[in-house]
Amino acid sequence: MAQSDITGIFQEIADLMEILEENTFKIRAYQNAARTLGGVSDTLEDLVRENKLQELPGIGEGIAKKVVEFLKTGKVRFHEELRKKVPEGLLEMLRIQGMGPKKVKAVWKGLKISSISDLERACRENRLANLEGFGAKSQENILKGIGYLKKSSGQFLFAVAIQSAEPILKRLEKHKAVRRVSLAGSLRRRKEVIKDIDFVVSTENPGRVMKFFTEMDEVDAVTAHGETKSSVKLKNGINVDLRAVSDKEFPYALHHLTGSVEHNTAMRTRAKKAGYKMNEYGLFKGRRLVACKDEREIFEELGLTYIEPELRENMGEIEAAMKGGKLPHLVEEKDIRGVFHVHTTYSDGKAPLEVMVRTAEEMGLEYVGISDHSQSASYANGLKADRVSKQQKEIDALNKKRNIRIFKGTECDILADGAMDFSEKVLASFDFVIASVHSLFNMSKLEMTKRIVRALKNKHVTMLGHATGRLLLSREEYAVDLNEVIEAAVGEGKVIELNANPYRLDLDWRVLKGAKEKGLRVSINPDAHNTVGLADIAYGVGIARKGWLEAKDVINTMPLNRMIAYLAGR
Repeated sequence: MAQSDITGIFQEIADLMEILEENTFKIRAYQNAARTLGGVSDTLEDLVRENKLQELPGIGEGIAKKVVEFLKTGKVRFHEELRKKVPEGLLEMLRIQGMGPKKVKAVWKGLKISSISDLERACRENRLANLEGFGAKSQENILKGIGYLKKSSGQFLFAVAIQSAEPILKRLEKHKAVRRVSLAGSLRRRKEVIKDIDFVVSTENPGRVMKFFTEMDEVDAVTAHGETKSSVKLKNGINVDLRAVSDKEFPYALHHLTGSVEHNTAMRTRAKKAGYKMNEYGLFKGRRLVACKDEREIFEELGLTYIEPELRENMGEIEAAMKGGKLPHLVEEKDIRGVFHVHTTYSDGKAPLEVMVRTAEEMGLEYVGISDHSQSASYANGLKADRVSKQQKEIDALNKKRNIRIFKGTECDILADGAMDFSEKVLASFDFVIASVHSLFNMSKLEMTKRIVRALKNKHVTMLGHATGRLLLSREEYAVDLNEVIEAAVGEGKVIELNANPYRLDLDWRVLKGAKEKGLRVSINPDAHNTVGLADIAYGVGIARKGWLEAKDVINTMPLNRMIAYLAGR
């Protein structure tokens, strides 16, 4: 079972205990356990089998027993008991930006509010404005958060969906009645958020495959069960559809079920102009089925070069695939030579510097850029100048004994006026500087744009971090003129990161294609706060591919010697 499941349970236990005004030290114990387990790379099963669970920081006997209980039963009894003590709607309220356990408790105790609909009504009736700890502004922000939550309801992060899909895909691949199987839909196109998971199989025995699919352990409910299509809802709430076709129909069904509606419409138009009829069952010349053994042959038949699944959004990919056009040779994970934007326990990371470095080295990377938070980020244990010096000395020592180059960096806060959070002298001591906005998200579009542009003009800044500040399915981006920011970055010779954290995936892929055309270069950064987070680089590569980026558009595809010269030249 995934660490994310037990991490979510322990975090929810802490939230429930805080709402119920339980012991502060016990609350903190569950919060620490959630953070620790969320950052380990070993599986829970291995940790328990090797008796290493209680060696982890913050995992005592009581917590360890609950982990074992979870592995045996898929749940934690204490967690179930706590949930019975509060209205179910309170946990839903925690999903609203700005509504932490203390505020949820305040509206529950103070105004008898126990659901999002009650909370929205209270805000519209101005009842939160005079409640202690709130006010007119927080009431307005809560309404915005409710609106965003409604808009994103029923959607799931790509990372959550792919982690649910991959074990199912592997089992379908091994099933004796399955000839071919593939992911399809928005997940195959690597959209940042998805509504459901789609699979296509070719088989001569669809009934047997459908029975296997609907009886999987992950299934919470079967919503449709037929010979050629079945739908289930997983225990984590994601809907999954399985389509079964004959092997000769497989390429056409896969293409149809992968492309966006707009892409498929454009492809049918292309086919019609070429004298074909195209649908999910085949490509036809009159009544004759044009035999294609895979998707590549479908494209070739229509006079197109193969269009990668990520590009099938009708953003010019069909025109670029025509004769004389040029599709990009998309960046791949194997092209990434190193990573920047890595946090350690010096600030808010969960693993020590050497552990993060060793993990990066074990991943086969040539370099890693450490970038802990700057001094104003007190919430993240930001470093003051003396601790910067201490960390840099440790990096110097590690560089002498590790087979990976460690670059000294910082994620430096951009202050309200666009100034940097460190003095010029401190900034000059780093190999690279990531400038990021972490506060005052409600500035006007003009003010925020000026703030970021000024930071990009600082000679020590190497790149802009998470440019829009969005948190997918949780927080909308702040108001900013991205076109102006991108033009400023290009003009100043600066990089904008593609933040690969699955909650961010920022810059958006819809922006990347145009930014590339303007000459922008990006760095695909994991924004890793633990060893597991270093692997998030894969999610960033997926978004880069959707944004038409090639290896030459991404600075961290440079080999080490070129990267050393690049950073030194800045």
